[in-house]
Amino acid sequence: MFIGHYAPALVAAARPSAAGLGTLFVAAQLVDIGFAVLLIPGIEAMRIVPGITAMNPMDLHHMPYTHSLLGAIIWATLFGLPVWAVTRRKAAAIGAALVVLSHWFIDLVVHIPDLTLYGARPKLGLGLWNHPLIAMPLELLLIGVAFVYYIRRTGAPPGNIRLGILAALLLICQAIDWFGPKEPVYSLAIPATMLTAYALLAATAAWAGANRTLAPARD
Repeated sequence: MFIGHYAPALVAAARPSAAGLGTLFVAAQLVDIGFAVLLIPGIEAMRIVPGITAMNPMDLHHMPYTHSLLGAIIWATLFGLPVWAVTRRKAAAIGAALVVLSHWFIDLVVHIPDLTLYGARPKLGLGLWNHPLIAMPLELLLIGVAFVYYIRRTGAPPGNIRLGILAALLLICQAIDWFGPKEPVYSLAIPATMLTAYALLAATAAWAGANRTLAPARD
């Protein structure tokens, strides 16, 4: 799951008193941002094992601090607190924290058993990465429905194409993730690429959401 993680961010951004779309895009991938950062010094670890799943060769064998449910709750709390400190809006802080936490539950659907509750066994995962004909449409459905919801609940000046550019960038990134070349072995290029992609998408989301305002709720 990649761009599907941004679906909760779009939904949350369309709620009253929400944090900005860029902030919520960071929240959506904060768990993976933390994972990429912890990969660099070797605190968490992965390896490349061709064929480990049908969709990607990543063996995510050591992620106790980011991809445990307890870890996700801690990351969510640590993100929600500064959002509250900056915005002074409880709804913004809670919404951002829930977006962070949503990452673990979305991963649970697609990962093979490599997630944990508190950093130790049992390892959990429903394994949709082994069923691309289900996982790929599901990801597109999640982000598509979330975009429709966000568009319906917000408005922008006439002729604004920023959201369309964000959607196109998301689809390009997802296509590269699905169909692009895979690293044959683990290297620091993997976390570097992850962090670059997340930064680019968050910056674009901040730009796309900057001139959108909440519209009256539709029946």
